[in-house]
Amino acid sequence: MLKATNLSHKFEYPLFNNISFSLEAQESMAIIGVSGSGKSTLMHILATLLEPIEGEVELFGESIYKLSQKELLKLRRNDIGIIFQQHYLFKGFLAKENLEVAALLAGTTIDTELLKRLGIDKLMHQKITELSGGQQQRVSIARVLTKKPKIIFADEPTGNLDEETAFEVMDILSEYIKNENAILVMVTHDQRLARRCEKTYSLQEQQLVLI
Repeated sequence: MLKATNLSHKFEYPLFNNISFSLEAQESMAIIGVSGSGKSTLMHILATLLEPIEGEVELFGESIYKLSQKELLKLRRNDIGIIFQQHYLFKGFLAKENLEVAALLAGTTIDTELLKRLGIDKLMHQKITELSGGQQQRVSIARVLTKKPKIIFADEPTGNLDEETAFEVMDILSEYIKNENAILVMVTHDQRLARRCEKTYSLQEQQLVLI
């Protein structure tokens, strides 16, 4: 479902060179590494948000660089879910309205049991600006899962959460990819959470090393 071949990228300095790996349905991987090593950049390339200097990314057996902008937009809307560090929620909306937009675009419904497990079921009628950083993070996670993506890219999805909630979120994400035949690619600084994924990679010395 997801295949990276010889990915290389740099900004003012080289980030990584000739990175290759693949993931199939129901598999998860975590990427760890020091700040500035290129973890988030790699995730953005995999998520079709950035083109590498060299290399190729295939989703569902097709190179994303051969797709038209219309086809890419459809792929992002229907099959890719991204949990950003900054959340990118609609600030003027209620929490529930943020989820309703995702459900409407994807043709799905809001899972009330998911909201309870995330501890946000009582927050649905509050504006995003009234919520704490951790609450916004959980709304963001719920929004992504509401659209039922086949591939989830998560950049520090538990960064604003306490330890107990962080592990509950990992349980939810792990269950989701098994139940929905999906894939999870997660960037995290927390090695305990990384170990909950089936594969853990470290981005170091411009290489992606399986640990």
